[in-house]
Amino acid sequence: MAGPTRMLTLDDIADLRAYERDRDDYRRRVIEIKRRRRVAVGPIVSLVFENRETMRSQVQEMARAERMVSDDQIQKELDIYNTLIPEPGELSATLFIELTGEEALRNWLPRLVGIEHAVLLELPGEDPRLEAAGVLDGLPGGDFVRAVPEAAHEEALTRPEITASVHYIRFVLDPAQVDRFAAGPVTLAVDHPEYRERTVLSDEVRAELLTDLEP
Repeated sequence: MAGPTRMLTLDDIADLRAYERDRDDYRRRVIEIKRRRRVAVGPIVSLVFENRETMRSQVQEMARAERMVSDDQIQKELDIYNTLIPEPGELSATLFIELTGEEALRNWLPRLVGIEHAVLLELPGEDPRLEAAGVLDGLPGGDFVRAVPEAAHEEALTRPEITASVHYIRFVLDPAQVDRFAAGPVTLAVDHPEYRERTVLSDEVRAELLTDLEP
């Protein structure tokens, strides 16, 4: 039997006056959650792994900024952001290309087209696909899970000649891969032709993300 859904409902969103009273404390808690869920991969790419609370924060802030008071308005935001909440066995992330300055944007964004398809998790354990696919030459053999873009957002963000600076991606792990993720070490990598970087997830990050992967 399937467990309870992680999706947000109208009951999870505080009205504007109640949110305003608690906003400072709530935002501090969310900032700490995001700190444990943010991973830099090289100098200009970072991922924030989303969960139910980070998405609730997004909806609360959107409702505040737009002064949303009707259930219909808020439900439309929930329908958008609920697609980014991972179910057990999944990780959902917002990928940021962190560039400042017009020259850097003009230089990098055309070069990084397709980066949303070039992110992967490398897990301990033997898997000949790494070597056969030529993924990240020099990595030890192991299992890997490649991210897929979120379908609801991909069409709006994908262009043939230039990439967006924000993408939404998802990793789907089978139970054996979740076990290997728990055992570690786990590498988060980008293997785009114009950007090849990788970083090993810290124990703190890995423990935090296991709360998404496990029921």
